[in-house]
Formats: sequence, C-alpha cells, structure tokens
Amino acid sequence: MSSVSVRLDESLISAARIAAKTEYRTVQGQVEFWAKVGRAALDNPDLPASFIAESLMSMAEPREDSLPFVPRTDEE
Repeated sequence: MSSVSVRLDESLISAARIAAKTEYRTVQGQVEFWAKVGRAALDNPDLPASFIAESLMSMAEPREDSLPFVPRTDEE
C-alpha cells in the first residue's frame, strides 16, 4: 500500500485519536474509516450514516467469524 502525507486540522486528529482507541484502530485507520463512510454516504444519500458505518465494519470482519442469519419464526 502506498502512503501520502496529508495536512489535517489538529481537532480532527484529536477526535480521530479518541475514536481510534474506542474502536481499536490506529489514528490513520480511523481517518481512513471516516473517509470511507463519508464517501459511501455521498454515494448513497438515502442511507443513514450509522447503517453505512455498520455495513463497512461487518464487511471487514473475517468470513469465518460471522454467524449465519436465522430469521425468527412467528412461534417464538
């Protein structure tokens, strides 16, 4: 993967540092995640940002860690 230096506002980096700790990401990974969510939100303005973020996180999970979807029946 190539890297590029980018100047970002210190308040954005501070917010990314806090969010990165809670999400177990690096600061760079947090900024990249926010960029992906933002780009997907612009491409899909009808979807809530939280849905986009959760979808991106689930797509990044290893396939073997996922559980199959089992719909509930009316009897339960």
